[in-house]
Amino acid sequence: MNLLFFLTPKQDVCVLKKDYTIRQSIEKLRAFKHAAVPVIDCEGRYCGTIAEGDLLHVIIDHESPREWERIPISSILDKERNPAVNASTNVDDLLQSATEQNFVPVVDDYGVFIGIVTRKDIIRHFITQLANK
Repeated sequence: MNLLFFLTPKQDVCVLKKDYTIRQSIEKLRAFKHAAVPVIDCEGRYCGTIAEGDLLHVIIDHESPREWERIPISSILDKERNPAVNASTNVDDLLQSATEQNFVPVVDDYGVFIGIVTRKDIIRHFITQLANK
């Protein structure tokens, strides 16, 4: 089975741009009601994931909303969180990543973000498979 079977394409995923400010990021997370989202650069390459907790730490350290408008999320980006997998990754490796992450970012051979695979979609697939046996 190909991991692209599980892929939610980039155009259907809430993403943040690396040059967004803390304030822009907070507003987007709030609007989409997500706890964590992928971050991409201006060329569309995956840079990491920002979570609500990352933003909360900045809010606590910089109480003024005016300061939030000057701080880019690239300054707080944790590049180790939610490592991306290549689109050609086998499903076993995808499942391993999904056990540790709510979503797995997927990139092409050039590191360009193409979408995510959610743990929820993987579980739904296997539940359907079990129900059909």
